[in-house]
Amino acid sequence: LNAIAKKRGQSLAQMALAWVLRDPRVTSALIGARNVAQLDDSLDALNAPPLSAEELAAIEKVLK
Repeated sequence: LNAIAKKRGQSLAQMALAWVLRDPRVTSALIGARNVAQLDDSLDALNAPPLSAEELAAIEKVLK
């Protein structure tokens, strides 16, 4: 997963948020930011392009 996130130019946390929020059934995601830097990092996930079909397939492969 780290390699996929790195290829996207994201932290693992950012990619995880993008993965969760891609599902239209998800209306919110809880983040565990402990400081402003972590909050900023998480919010940057909202500016990233959507996960591609190839990226989603690679993520699903790791999760199974």
